Amino acid sequence: MCKRFLAPVGMLCILLLFLNACTEDSDFDSNRIFRYNEYRNVTSLDPAFARNPQNIWPINQLFNGLVQLDTELKIQPEIASSWTISEDRMTYTFKLRDDVYFHPSPLFGKSSTRTVNAADFVYSFNRLTDPKVASPGSWVMQQVASYSAIDDQTLQIQLKNPFPGFLGLLTMRYCTVVPKEVVDHYGNRFRSHPIGTGPFYFKRWEENIKLVLRKNTRYFEKDAQGNSLPYLESIAIQFIPDIQSEFMLFLQGKLDFINSLDSSYKDELLTPTGELQPRYTDRLELLNGPYLNTEYIGIFLDHSNPAIQSPKIREALNIGFDRKLMIAYLRNNIGYPAKKGFIPKGMPGSSEQEFLYDPERARTLVDQYLKETKTTPKLTLTTDANYLDLCEYLQREMQKIGIALDVEVMPTATLRQAKSSGKLELFRASWIADYPDAENYLSLFYSKNFSPNGPNYTHYTNKTFDSLYQHAMITAKDSVRIQTYSDMDALAMKHYPIIPLYYDEVVRFVQKGVKGMELNPINLLVLKNVSKE
Repeated sequence: MCKRFLAPVGMLCILLLFLNACTEDSDFDSNRIFRYNEYRNVTSLDPAFARNPQNIWPINQLFNGLVQLDTELKIQPEIASSWTISEDRMTYTFKLRDDVYFHPSPLFGKSSTRTVNAADFVYSFNRLTDPKVASPGSWVMQQVASYSAIDDQTLQIQLKNPFPGFLGLLTMRYCTVVPKEVVDHYGNRFRSHPIGTGPFYFKRWEENIKLVLRKNTRYFEKDAQGNSLPYLESIAIQFIPDIQSEFMLFLQGKLDFINSLDSSYKDELLTPTGELQPRYTDRLELLNGPYLNTEYIGIFLDHSNPAIQSPKIREALNIGFDRKLMIAYLRNNIGYPAKKGFIPKGMPGSSEQEFLYDPERARTLVDQYLKETKTTPKLTLTTDANYLDLCEYLQREMQKIGIALDVEVMPTATLRQAKSSGKLELFRASWIADYPDAENYLSLFYSKNFSPNGPNYTHYTNKTFDSLYQHAMITAKDSVRIQTYSDMDALAMKHYPIIPLYYDEVVRFVQKGVKGMELNPINLLVLKNVSKE
């Protein structure tokens, strides 16, 4: 194996811990244990803190909500067996299944468990919005006026205003159900003592080392043939922080899949055209598909730098580099060039306006700026280390059209805070859909969402855009609302508040024996249907 794939010496202790931990599952058939690594670590198993993929993935195995998304992002029943929406689209009434049980716990008394009822959802929603809990998902309930348990199996939710994406919001893992008895007992420690209703239950968590989940034998969902889910006996999650060590373990067959395309090994696994390298086709599979994730460069429009205030420079930034070449060179053709605005490929409402690669016009725009201001446009682009190669590519391309672009690297957490507080001129960012409605993307340009109190990090403002946004929220007919979304996306992009880079793809490398691993455009890890040969 090429030396660049060998684990650093400092990782040997972590690898020994991994190998030692693997022996603990020897009482199970290894073909019924699913193993993966989470290099970013898990911080909480409490669904109130399901704010990022590393937390959401295990939480999705442990908890259920009213509704869920299928692989095509269509909303399907989960704990709710059915629902109705009032004519004014303000009242949602859910009928709950009567066969959903919480995972066993002595806190339920002699029976060790009980069925979920509507009052459990009332409790869970109250907790989500409780300032003492301080859930980052409290915003999910901003559109909700009230909710109540009509009876044990009927939950009713009243909105403040019609909101087309509301059912989609409820599919988020923030909105899953938790039991009052257990949460009240553990308080903040519920993060490491989770009791849910999902296909797997919590067994053990050695923080920074390993998390183990076990099969829930009373799980309520079945497959198309009527067989009980899940098929797996156990899930074992490691926390090895080094990506190259993760990759080495995967090649050794000690992990069942990896969900990343790191620059350190992308050429080892992928051909330049994005296919799996022939030497691995006998034992690995490449799964890839659309991902509702737009990678972009944000431009803070309230910055005093005159180059940022210039529409000419912002346009030049958008048309002065070849997105297709960037994808081929840096990502082995994984992803789609972002030529049509902010709403990503695969989501209804994307704009028809295109950013065409036009370096001659870009240079002309920069020359016009030079004549008007007598100064060379100078900008600073801030990124984290994971995207340094991409930003350096942009730096070289901007130099060709006459823009001096400095690249500054920050830790991810520092970058996130600086972006939110308006301290950066240009910043590398991504927006992954929280729910399957284009409003989720367009909210980044709504003036009432200015950061730090909302996701409008660029401080874009336009009265026409705001009016269209408000109109879309009360439009019941999907086709009309989607056309409005498209108009909004095109309008915002005409002012160049961002530089769309590419629409991402879900990329998973899976061992040949893994069956039933589904892809979905929000990259949610669903293991209830997975089996191993």
